Amino acid sequence: MTYKTILAVLDTPAHALQITDYALAMAAKFDGHVLGVHAETLAAIPLIAPMEIPDPAAIEALQAAARRETADVEKIFKERVAREGRSAEWRSFMSSAGYSSAAVMETVRAADIIIASQGDPSHDTRSELENLLFDSGRPVLLVPYLLKGPQDIRRVMIAWNGSREAARATFDALPFLKAADSVEIFCVNAPERPNQERDMAGVELAAVLARHDVKVTLTSQEARERSAAAAIVQHLADNNVDLLVMGAYGTSRWWEMLFGGVTRSVLEKMTALSLMSR
Repeated sequence: MTYKTILAVLDTPAHALQITDYALAMAAKFDGHVLGVHAETLAAIPLIAPMEIPDPAAIEALQAAARRETADVEKIFKERVAREGRSAEWRSFMSSAGYSSAAVMETVRAADIIIASQGDPSHDTRSELENLLFDSGRPVLLVPYLLKGPQDIRRVMIAWNGSREAARATFDALPFLKAADSVEIFCVNAPERPNQERDMAGVELAAVLARHDVKVTLTSQEARERSAAAAIVQHLADNNVDLLVMGAYGTSRWWEMLFGGVTRSVLEKMTALSLMSR
């Protein structure tokens, strides 16, 4: 397994350069092809009170701004591709559903991996990012907004809880795991389910990864006084991890949206590249 079709989500000009550079670096590493994707969302119709008549001037202004953004993103992507000389193509979409549209999802689901920006949690609304995580069926590599340029992935941490989502993420990340200098399986408050043996958490996974020639170690930690998300974020920082691998939305998506959870907490406090699957 490798990453031959790498889809770069270029949602804004502010993110386009960062994500294009990461996608092209990944394409160079795995001899892959980059798809630069931007979805332009049709503006909602502004109304003039009290008659509730659509305002043509406002509609045109909003759509013109969206077209300018699309042109800016396309220019950034194509200039970077021309400089690097990698195999790549540009695709733009326009619909009322944005990145959730059927046309975008058809393209997204045919990719080996998606690369997207975390964005600045204090300013961005990341509903589109969460839709990609939930609906795409593909692994998503999230780039923290603080990381300005591609870096080698030498130290990897797998946040392991024995769930279907965590298993999917681990094997979706196998090309990164095999190339890394070290891979740590990190279990917090294991076992998560009553039918699991505490001492066996992560042992089977470590054996399987070792058969793939992954340089793997296993760590279990009790963190009852704090959340699993806090333990994961702290362990990332303490060990200079380059890539976090974890399952997304292990509990009900609506529960996470309303009350938070490991996925949402890690998204908001990312310090390392994070590969998530569900």
